[in-house]
Parts: sequence; structure tokens; C-alpha cells
Amino acid sequence: MSSVSSILGTLSIVGFLLFLAGAGLAVVAASQGRPVRGGVLLGVVGLVLGLMFSVISQGILIVEPTQVAVVVNTLTGTLEEPARKAGTSIVIPVVQQYYLYPTTQQTYTMSGKDSEGAVRGNDAVAARTVDGQEVSLDISVIYAVDPTKVNTVHTRWQTGYQDNFVRPTVRGFVRDVVSAYRAEDIYGTLRTEMETSMQSKISERFAQEGLMLTDLLVRDISFSEQFRQAIEQKQIADQDAQRAQLQVRQRENEADQLRASAAGERDAAIQRAEGESQSIILRAQAEAEALRLVSEQIAANPSLIQYLYVQNLSDNVNIALVPSNSPFLFDFNSLAQPQADFVPPTVPQAITPEPTATPGS
Repeated sequence: MSSVSSILGTLSIVGFLLFLAGAGLAVVAASQGRPVRGGVLLGVVGLVLGLMFSVISQGILIVEPTQVAVVVNTLTGTLEEPARKAGTSIVIPVVQQYYLYPTTQQTYTMSGKDSEGAVRGNDAVAARTVDGQEVSLDISVIYAVDPTKVNTVHTRWQTGYQDNFVRPTVRGFVRDVVSAYRAEDIYGTLRTEMETSMQSKISERFAQEGLMLTDLLVRDISFSEQFRQAIEQKQIADQDAQRAQLQVRQRENEADQLRASAAGERDAAIQRAEGESQSIILRAQAEAEALRLVSEQIAANPSLIQYLYVQNLSDNVNIALVPSNSPFLFDFNSLAQPQADFVPPTVPQAITPEPTATPGS
């Protein structure tokens, strides 16, 4: 569609060139005394064609798919509602004037680097935090003109909306939001929250002026050298404190392990002592019970102790010599005879030696 406008413009220029050529021929013919009719005719035809194609080209409005057109009535100063979208339409030359606005995404960058941003040189946004630290922010905003509100943009800012509205609005809100945060928070965990707050405030303000904010990017944040050194020192101190805490926890764990080991050994010793004590008690009770039973048997069988003595003699001993002063008193007659309640096995007969005669007896 833009090619049509270009063609019409070209034809208009050709017509005006023919007009100039005809005028030149007429002048030359007049100076030579020849008829000037041919030159005049050519000039008139060229002028008519030039004016016609010029009017036609100005009366045809061609809007690209990525554009929207604001049509202004030059007589009344009013804007045509709604704005004209993509397509070809007719406007009244001189009476109607149109302005084309892009509807594609636009990016405006403010950076501290010379090679970046809409303004050359250091164009970063300088702001001051709530604790008095100065920071510098590289900001990019991505936005587009709202096609349904393009008349508002034209009425308030016309085609200079980027420099007259976008730039000062973004810089002002960035400074306002930064002033509510501490520098350490921006450096650390609250940076995302700060960016979200900026985007929310700027988006709301843009919408009031007919612009749609797509995204806000905080591309870089620069702090003063003193603040960076303080942050580095704090990080070093935090790391040292964390290492100290780790060492303390390790020592506490080792102490807990030692206490647990000592408690286990103590409990084991107590259990061993209790076990030994119970064993001694049980052995004593068993021995006492055994003695009681032996006592009962001896009381019931007085010859039992003598029988046990003989039983414990070796199997090949048939004769036993008992000293005269032996503490054992043997009743050989009773040993040889079976008892009523106790029947011992056959025992070899013990022979008591005769007392040795002493001289002079």
C-alpha cells in the first residue's frame, strides 16, 4: 500500500517537471520568434498532472499493519474518533491532517554506558536510598502505544511522547521507589520486590496516558565504592561467624558423642555389676539351699558323712588306715549293715589299725 503512495508521488513530480519543461520551451520559442503554443500546452498539461497526482496522493491515507492513524480536522481542531487502523482510506487534503503512530513494542533505555541508551553518555538513573546511599541504575522499559487510546497520546504529547513523557516518568518513579529501601536490601534479597514495585507504579501511570507497559528491566545497579567495601567486609565477617558457629556445633556434637559414650559405658558397668550381684545372690541362695538339704540328709542319716568319706576314696583302695586321732568316728558295724532309709552301695571294709604298744605298757 505504501508503494501506491510512492507511485502517486512520483507521478506528481513528473507532472511538475513537465510543467517546468513546457515553460522552458515556451520561453525559448518566444525568444526565437517562434510559436510558443507547444511549450505552453506541455506546461499546462504537466501542471495539471502534477497538481492532480499531488492532491490524490495527499488524499489517500495508507496505514500499515503496525500503525494507527490520528486524523485531525484542521478547521475545528477536533480529532476523528476512533483513530484509523491498518488499511487504505481517503482524507480531505488541507482540511484533514493525519499522524501515524507505531503500535509495535518500543524500548527506551537509560544506561551508564556511552554505547547504550537513547541518550549518549552516562544516562543511568541516579537515586538515593532511605539510609542515604547513592545508587545508579540502568533501566530499560518496553512499552507500546495503545491503539484504542492513541488520540489521548496525540492530544497530550503528540509524537514527542517518548522524550516528553516516557523518560521523565520512568526516572521519577525509579527514584521514588528506591528511596523507600535500604541500600543493603537492594543489594540483597529485596531487589526483586523493588523491581516489581517500580513496574506496577509505572504501568499504572502509562495506562493513564495511553501507553501499555510490557516490562521494566533493572539491568544493572551500581553502588558507591565505600558501600561496596562495607558490604565485602560484612560478608567476610558473616562468613567468619558462620565458620565459628560451625566449629561450635562440631565441638558440641563431639561432646554429645563423648557424653553418650560415657553414659553407655556407665550403664554397661552398672548392668555388669547388677548382674554379678544377682549372680552372687543366686549362688549364695543355692549354696544355702544345698547346705540346708545336706543338713536335713545328715540329720536323717547320721552315717551319711562317713559313707561319703568312703565313697570318695579311690576305686582301687581296699584297705584304709585311719589314725587313732582321726576326727572321724566310724561305726564299722553300722557301715557294714544297710540302713532302713538309706541303702548305700557295697563299700570295701575299712580296717582300723591296732594301737601301737608303748614301751613299758
